[in-house]
Amino acid sequence: MKPCEDDNQTAMTTLTESSRVEKLRTAIESDIKRLERFSNRGLWALSLFLVVCMLAWQDFSVLPLPDRVVESLGPPPPGHMISLVLLIYTFSAIILSLSRMMGGIEHKSSFCHVGYLTGFFLFYHFAKILNVNYWAVFGAGITILGVESYRIWTFCAESISKKNEQLAYIIRTGRAPIEEEVSENFIG
Repeated sequence: MKPCEDDNQTAMTTLTESSRVEKLRTAIESDIKRLERFSNRGLWALSLFLVVCMLAWQDFSVLPLPDRVVESLGPPPPGHMISLVLLIYTFSAIILSLSRMMGGIEHKSSFCHVGYLTGFFLFYHFAKILNVNYWAVFGAGITILGVESYRIWTFCAESISKKNEQLAYIIRTGRAPIEEEVSENFIG
């Protein structure tokens, strides 16, 4: 009777292991699809910024006149202060993005940069000096969003490569990758 119980236990263990491996395979495949979609995030942010640039080029014709906004909110900061803050923001954003790239951190910040850069366009617009400072904001935006887009793309490319290696290991051996087994043993 004992050998039959051992066979049942082995069959149950094999079934549990195969379902766990299949769940892991499905999770890896869904991660790859998510990373492929996420890799385009920087390009979407850059595209949105270019739309904002077109509106700024037309001096924000869809917004109320600067005089009406200044009457409501008060005078904007002087142009040299806006330019100084733009310079500080540009260097800070680039350094932050490069440090995230070096650390391999997944961070979804591209669209907030579009918001900040739009704010600079608006400050210059309300100060009535957008025509003089348009190219400064445009250049800063292209630089920041270009670095961000590259950071996101490289992060996704590296992660997809690792996930494809894990998937190939599962297909080849029918077992979870060693890293997964080690981490699950510490967790469980």
